[in-house]
Amino acid sequence: MKGKLSFSSYAVIGVMLFALFFGAGNLIFPANLGQNAGTNVWSATFGFLITGVGLPLLGIIAMSFSGSRNLQELSSRVHPVYAVFFTSLLYLTIGPFFASPRTGTVAFEIGISPFVSESSQQIALFIFTLVFFAIVLLFSLKPAKLVDNIGKFLAPGLVVLLAVLLITAIVNPIGAMEAPQEAYSSGAFITGFLEGYNTMDALASLVFGIIVINAIRSLGVTSNADVLRITVKAGSIAILLLGMIYVGIAYLGATSTQVFGIFENGGPVLSNAASHYFGTFGSILLAVTITLACLTTAIGLTTANAEYFHTLFPKISYKALVVFFATLTFVIANFGLTNIITYSVPVLMFLYPLAIVLMLLTFLSPLFNHARLVYAATITATFLISIFDGLKSLCQSLGIEYFGWMQPIVNFYEQSLPLYNQGLGWLLPAVAVIAVTGVISRFQKAAELHAS
Repeated sequence: MKGKLSFSSYAVIGVMLFALFFGAGNLIFPANLGQNAGTNVWSATFGFLITGVGLPLLGIIAMSFSGSRNLQELSSRVHPVYAVFFTSLLYLTIGPFFASPRTGTVAFEIGISPFVSESSQQIALFIFTLVFFAIVLLFSLKPAKLVDNIGKFLAPGLVVLLAVLLITAIVNPIGAMEAPQEAYSSGAFITGFLEGYNTMDALASLVFGIIVINAIRSLGVTSNADVLRITVKAGSIAILLLGMIYVGIAYLGATSTQVFGIFENGGPVLSNAASHYFGTFGSILLAVTITLACLTTAIGLTTANAEYFHTLFPKISYKALVVFFATLTFVIANFGLTNIITYSVPVLMFLYPLAIVLMLLTFLSPLFNHARLVYAATITATFLISIFDGLKSLCQSLGIEYFGWMQPIVNFYEQSLPLYNQGLGWLLPAVAVIAVTGVISRFQKAAELHAS
């Protein structure tokens, strides 16, 4: 048994994890937050770090703490049927349906689109995504080399390129911070907290956790306690890198409004900043940075999806699934970034609470003897609230009125649930159900022991 690793081994795994996490949204959302938060950037960034960095770390640790072989095994503590439903939907959401196509379209929008005429945008997107996902396909066909390929080559290059831009911005700010916009003027912390959801990293952590655990075990670590300890250390390296870059990008956004004005999203912040400091070279530098960030994430997502669905459908080979998912992702990417984001938000509003509550249950599980009653009751209560959050978001995305049968339930939730209008209406009910069913399960266990 090998329980100790060198620092370089921790670093390679940590940097691999950072590279898997750091993709499209991680560049856009902190920049957008910085622009809108203005002088309140630090409190907003602190909120963003809790959900954009803290939750993903908790997800990684939860997977290791649970001792489960994969997310389906962990979620089967609720029910085997729910496990397949939840795990499949989560994989598809952070994979070929939304997050993976977003990597290609964001890389194109920020890195390539500024150099292409309006009339040629669609054909340029087609060519770019064809090459982009062909590279993803090639890397994903050899998952055994994931640590070497991503940890040793792509990620350090990404960190260096971003560091050049951000250090320049800190040493020589573009302009002065201006007054915060709307929600950030009075509720910067909670707004930043909710903005961190958009990275989708908390969902991804439940998938990437297995990649990290397998990488650790491949280095000869066999003890669950050692795997957990190493996971915490490697995960801490990843989130430290993430956190530093988030802070830098948020600061860049906050100091850019005086010169650039406020953009609809964070993409133009980065491209304008690169051009401001480095001219055409800066634009090319940014294009390389974005493409590397998005490539590493897309490779991880494609690999994870193919591995999972191969376990569900063992008759379909891993390589066939990689080809299928890379092709599907390429097709969806060509619908464009706006459509991808529009249809992803309702699914995220539904899935995020279920993922967070599963993490919470995992850590509390020893207190209630892993009783299925607690898992099933808490997830059911969360499901009944988050499904309406998703439906509300879908109606808003499509610009239509709520379905008639929804309105009485939404009205009831708005009147009865604390934090509902902040998107956290599921939180207190979940905690209450855990407390009540946890006590019941302990009494049941005590009664069984007494009877025996």
